[in-house]
Amino acid sequence: MTDVAARTFDSSDSSDALNSSDSFDASGSLDDVAVLIPAYNCQADLERTLASFDEPAPLNVLIVDDGSTPPVVVPDMPGLRIDVLRLTPNGGIERALAAGVEVLAARGVRYIARIDAGDLAFPKRVVRQRAWLEAHPRVGALGMRAEVITPDGRPLFRLDVPTDPAQIRRVRFLRSCFVHPAMMLRTQAVVEAGNYRVKYRAAEDLDLFLRIMQRYDCANLPEVGLYYEINPGSISATKRRTQIRSTLALQLAYFEPGNPYYWAGLAKNLLHLLTPRSWLGALKQRVYGKASGNESTTRHDA
Repeated sequence: MTDVAARTFDSSDSSDALNSSDSFDASGSLDDVAVLIPAYNCQADLERTLASFDEPAPLNVLIVDDGSTPPVVVPDMPGLRIDVLRLTPNGGIERALAAGVEVLAARGVRYIARIDAGDLAFPKRVVRQRAWLEAHPRVGALGMRAEVITPDGRPLFRLDVPTDPAQIRRVRFLRSCFVHPAMMLRTQAVVEAGNYRVKYRAAEDLDLFLRIMQRYDCANLPEVGLYYEINPGSISATKRRTQIRSTLALQLAYFEPGNPYYWAGLAKNLLHLLTPRSWLGALKQRVYGKASGNESTTRHDA
């Protein structure tokens, strides 16, 4: 059955509960959830991403078309109710995400599932994250692990992110603790934190998560929810130095002198600023491919 409506707009809970989401009901309605996808000149990738969703109930999707030329065309996808918010001219992912959150918050959407064009969702990812957040009201953002793949689908390594909120707070500047396109956000938490913003360009996700953690916990389910595509055109590739500088600025803004992980993270990002991306990519693939990702990275455009 095809359930598609395409419209265009002009403008800490116990850590034991993090061990598995298997105990939560994954068969309920998804009417209070929406998938948020920023898009810019990526029609084919967008369609692959939309086709990857396999949920037990119809799913709402908001595509923010950030000045694509030609504009995004809404495909006919079974089980998806797809809306498009069109922005002109192209203003960047920070503006696109903020605009999408504003629309969804005004509609009363309770949970926002993030994904990027080109990434693929694991079956029942959305319903599992929603069920877990329903059971853990103190958590404002919930992620999952990801399998990293090439654009042609070749597996590279797994991003094994930490799950416990307390651990995440300790090591959040030593390692990337979230895979942005695998996140589900509590809309109220995002609004209270002030939404996405452009202050820290190319690190808009880390900036948001740090502000959410001032009022809520953030966590990850210990299971894979996403095929995460390494794309040479991503922000991590094209705006790498901007991203690192923004991350360093955030580290200084939240610096805790008594936390050794903050010092180690500062040194690590300074090293990244001086090291060619190709060297880091080769090292990550070699290390993570053998160890299944003892440390992870996040693509901040995601």
